Amino acid sequence: MGQRLLILDRDGVINEDSPAFIKHPDEWLPVPGSLRALGAATQAGFRICIVSNQSGLARGLFSIEDLHRIHRKLLQEAMHHGAVVDGFFFCPHGPRQGCECRKPQPGLLQAAAARSGLELTHAVMIGDRASDLAAANAAGVRALLVQTGHGAATAAALPAESTVTVFADLAAAIHALCHEEAP
Repeated sequence: MGQRLLILDRDGVINEDSPAFIKHPDEWLPVPGSLRALGAATQAGFRICIVSNQSGLARGLFSIEDLHRIHRKLLQEAMHHGAVVDGFFFCPHGPRQGCECRKPQPGLLQAAAARSGLELTHAVMIGDRASDLAAANAAGVRALLVQTGHGAATAAALPAESTVTVFADLAAAIHALCHEEAP
């Protein structure tokens, strides 16, 4: 089997979330086990792309340079665990700007697939919010939910007929992905 695309939300999934936004690299703190999980996904042959809404840019809370510094820190820390991140895709718009890239729209996922050269057909999206699940659904991507960040509240709000698989955290979700039969 060829490589598969693993699309991850950032805040609340890979790193701790903050209601005040992550505005500086010093505020970026990984969720325990998440970086090691990224390394395991890389070793299992997944291509990793990170997609995130970053309305703090539109709100003037941080600059594009600040965002790039945060992403460099994430990359450096992840590399220490054997992880390779192929790309960061982010929406710089505010919630009411009506763009096609802000989740729950599928634009970021489609951009990640286009850049990676991999099909969305067998891709997996891991997130912690309903907007992550909706973006995955809109893009035709299998969605997994983690209970870190906003995930516990999102899981509690899922309808009884939901088929979304819920995991404690990114490490548990990636462990399950690495041990399932490839499609």
